[in-house]
Amino acid sequence: MYNFAYSQSRSLLDGGPEALQQSIVKSTTALLDKQKPDGHWVFELEADATIPAEYILLDHFLNTVNQPLHERMAVYLRGIQEDHGGWPLFHRGDIDISASVKAYFALKCVGDDIYAPHMVRARRAILEYGGAEKSNVFTRIQMALFGAVPWRAVPVMPVEIMLLPKWFPFHLSKVAYWSRTVIVPLLVLMAKKPAAKNPRGIDIDELFVVHPNKVNNWHTNRAKSVWNHVFRVIDDVLRCVEPIIPNKIRQIAINRAVSWVEERLNGIDGLGAIYPAMANSVMMFHCLGYSPDHPSAAIARKSVDNLVVDGPGRSYCQPCLSPVWDTALSAHALMEAKADQASIDRACDWLAKEQVLDVVGDWANWRKDVRPGGWAFQYANPYYPDLDDTAVVIMALDRCNRDKYKKEIDRGVEWVLGLQSSNGGWGAFDADNDYYYLNYIPFADHGALLDPPSSDVTARCLSMLAQLGYDKNNKHVAAAINYLRKEQEQEGCWFGRWGTNYIYGTWSVLCALNAIGVDPQDKMIRMAVEWLVSKQKPDGGWGEDGASYWPGKPKGDGAVSTPAQTAWALLALMAAGEVDNSAVARGVKHLIDTRKSDGTWDEDYYTAVGFPRVFYLRYHGYKAFFPLWAMSRYGQLGQSNSTQVMHGM
Repeated sequence: MYNFAYSQSRSLLDGGPEALQQSIVKSTTALLDKQKPDGHWVFELEADATIPAEYILLDHFLNTVNQPLHERMAVYLRGIQEDHGGWPLFHRGDIDISASVKAYFALKCVGDDIYAPHMVRARRAILEYGGAEKSNVFTRIQMALFGAVPWRAVPVMPVEIMLLPKWFPFHLSKVAYWSRTVIVPLLVLMAKKPAAKNPRGIDIDELFVVHPNKVNNWHTNRAKSVWNHVFRVIDDVLRCVEPIIPNKIRQIAINRAVSWVEERLNGIDGLGAIYPAMANSVMMFHCLGYSPDHPSAAIARKSVDNLVVDGPGRSYCQPCLSPVWDTALSAHALMEAKADQASIDRACDWLAKEQVLDVVGDWANWRKDVRPGGWAFQYANPYYPDLDDTAVVIMALDRCNRDKYKKEIDRGVEWVLGLQSSNGGWGAFDADNDYYYLNYIPFADHGALLDPPSSDVTARCLSMLAQLGYDKNNKHVAAAINYLRKEQEQEGCWFGRWGTNYIYGTWSVLCALNAIGVDPQDKMIRMAVEWLVSKQKPDGGWGEDGASYWPGKPKGDGAVSTPAQTAWALLALMAAGEVDNSAVARGVKHLIDTRKSDGTWDEDYYTAVGFPRVFYLRYHGYKAFFPLWAMSRYGQLGQSNSTQVMHGM
């Protein structure tokens, strides 16, 4: 039982510490019930309509139609159609033309009547938006494979890219890991231009305002830059040059692409361990004539199918799996709650075994002298460990038993320090991946080609160093603090690259600044506190939706409070020494009041992001461990009658 001395603000809790304790116990039990026998957690990870729609289209491309499964996926797709008629990128969001075109196309493939009310509404919404011709590059490639648009609707990306030297302005090592793994098999598809089997002969002509054969300008990258003009000229030149590239050179490039993919095929976890790359590898092997039972083709297909969440009446496909992330964060929440130590030990033992030690990944293209030592997000993705997971895992291992896991911690820290970027920040997967001019190539209309440093990942790495005893005099620490100071928005918040959005970024940074010992009265901390408090909703919670990633949209605002974002705001304020701020008590009360009887919360709104303005995520685990974490910290600080948070997160 937490036995803290009440301040005026803490007395706002109905039921006092008993209500808090009951919520913590219930939520702890609920989280422990989800732990796997070997110690790890893995929660569902949901994206938008795009992934299940692409799964259906993949089967129609290959003629491997699983009608019962597709019908269950169609139930899912119909269920997330919004009132505006289209499909959004996140719950209750505005229509996204690309997601809507794919969802409509998939439903039509499944057999939905185009005159059914939901299809009529979808078609009307798509046409009012400007038609399928307004879709992004990846959607136009999908349509080109089905003959719905001509290949000239797609920017030229010759497979000979595989042969370019590293010093060339465009090189695979200069784009993000996710771009690399998606692009390489896609280059083969774009070279071969295979036609989908399309066993039912489905077309989507009715979704175009202007017939595809009459569209003159397919460019959708509207960024205002001289680079945009330069790359359009280059695209025009490549369109003339590509047909005359000698077949021998083309075959050498294709062979290199296939070898690159097969080297990184990653067993049942798949190329890059992300759906788009995995699906592209399946189509690549198919168009090259690989038999479905060829080892490479078969394992690629198995990796895709492993992402399906198949329920009795409703199914969907996940974009990837998140066991390392889920397990590390669950362990932190349970340690904060002082839960069963044996369960925490099993989690940390599992995490320790997941460290990547023997594979020198793509990150070494720019850091050849650094030894591997990071953790990946998924069960297996050894070529692509990430800094965010690595920092969170190291903090969990250190917090659980520093001596026991010293070898893993030391090796992980070595890898993190080796991948710090020259501006003092950290990106997610690579160092200095900031070739911003590449975001203007016609292929990159999604604006997510790169992996530059971000405030949230930098904060996590700084938190890790602080928790391990590094101080502000350390050169890596000083550079990180300086980077974060420069990145603060004028309102006082920080951008959240991997969580939605400014609430997430501000939580990440305030935890790091507290851990490294920045004075709570420092101007940047005071500005952040003021901003966070100003964003609290009347019900005591916090909530921000994905619209905040668009320029000019409000920061920190959303339609409703969410459990995860409320927890982040509370953890941030407590890290800033604000445990006795009435806003904190009101936020804790909100979590207690909205908790369900089984110790869990409802959270339909998306609180994470894959690529801002392009791809959003709903972690089903966030509503399980973040509220528990925040409530437990509040109880711990109350019990000690202190305002100081002792850990990096």
